[in-house]
Amino acid sequence: MARFIVKHIHSAATCPAQNPQRGAMLLNHLSRPNVARFGIRIHGEAVVKGEHTLYLIVEADDSGKVTEFVAPFSTAGSVDVYPASTCSGVVAAGSCDAPLPTHDLGPSLNPEDACQEAIDSGLVVHRAHPLNCETSIPALIGGVVMPNARFYLRNHFHIPHLTAESYRLTIGGLVANPLSLGIHELRGMRSESRVVTLECAGNGRTLFDPPIEGEKWDYGAVSTAEWTGVPLSEVLKLAVLKDNARSVVFQGADGGKVEGRSDSVNYERSLKLEDRHFDEALLAYAMNGEPPSIAHGYPLRLIMPNWYAVASVKWLTHIEVVANDFDGFFQTDRYRYRWNRGGKELTEPVTLQKVRALITEPGAFEELPRGRLAIRGVAWSGNSGIAQVSVSVGDGEWRPARLLGESRPGSWRWWELIADFNHPGPSSVRARAADLARNIQPERAEWNALGYGNNSIQRVPIRII
Repeated sequence: MARFIVKHIHSAATCPAQNPQRGAMLLNHLSRPNVARFGIRIHGEAVVKGEHTLYLIVEADDSGKVTEFVAPFSTAGSVDVYPASTCSGVVAAGSCDAPLPTHDLGPSLNPEDACQEAIDSGLVVHRAHPLNCETSIPALIGGVVMPNARFYLRNHFHIPHLTAESYRLTIGGLVANPLSLGIHELRGMRSESRVVTLECAGNGRTLFDPPIEGEKWDYGAVSTAEWTGVPLSEVLKLAVLKDNARSVVFQGADGGKVEGRSDSVNYERSLKLEDRHFDEALLAYAMNGEPPSIAHGYPLRLIMPNWYAVASVKWLTHIEVVANDFDGFFQTDRYRYRWNRGGKELTEPVTLQKVRALITEPGAFEELPRGRLAIRGVAWSGNSGIAQVSVSVGDGEWRPARLLGESRPGSWRWWELIADFNHPGPSSVRARAADLARNIQPERAEWNALGYGNNSIQRVPIRII
């Protein structure tokens, strides 16, 4: 539905409110049941005090329905109907006078609606279209999993709107038994549930100096959910891999134009059969016990535990088994570390999540009373489980925090330290994680051209009062 603003101006002499019966007729005309008869929705109404001016924000399929509805107001004064948008719509379009972006790859979410829903859910929006939002640090406080609505979002194109009724997952290439499976068939197969932490490879990009182009992720492009689905190995077993199979390409329904290529591309990533954790990959049809939202990959997404989320392809529609390395845009042009060392450019693909600790309490610049205070957070690593989290207060010595709960492969783990803050004034808290593979967070992550994998130690400034 389109949005419109109605402006009605009348003189003091013709003000409907002066006559009780006309005033009552006006209220009945604006009532929601009556409005619905005209096929419109009123989102807001306001009368400018002392100016005899009424504004309405309405939605309708076309302006003709709005004109018909506001016709009675013309007996008392002027009526103007203006095409309108929302702040989300304007930002998604890139200008107050630009149309919303479109594409020809199939049904998709309206960028304006998708952005507004993210804002209403409390996500921190970095880009309205394609929609990219991180989870706020306060929202991370709580249980092991993140509520679906507050789970961070990373997109490269429009958000496809697929239906369960028409959805098919095709498996082809170097297989003896090509498959085409509907979501209901997948739900009928042997399934597993796993608690998995997904992190955008660009999480922490704002921490690099000098600054790097790309989404300005702070610390919140990471979230954890319980994913339920069919192990990828089950589907590949049914398809029967041929002897020369080496890699598997996963294609999502999202696509569009990308830098340096003339044709539109779909979002695609590949994994080698020999890659670490390949056997743990899940074709997920549920997120925290319910179907994932459209923005999170409904009706099916790949979940690749321990890897940066670039590997967890959303809106998965095609699986292709191949003999050679895949050279798609998001495999070779993006999601690669690029360094300049000794005058030579070196590059390697983004793969496993780097070890990292995140402080959720206290918050940055929070004022706290003197005494014993709790320092809490989460830590994770794609290489192995968390061995230890150490905390430094006011740049003091590192002290071991207590690890909470059980260790779940592929998921973050909560930690806690109770510390004494006896001196008023500015202070700070730092946290450093180490994993069982003896990886430890660096003070400063190595700069790379695309801003991936920044796992430098977090510092949270606070003030003791």
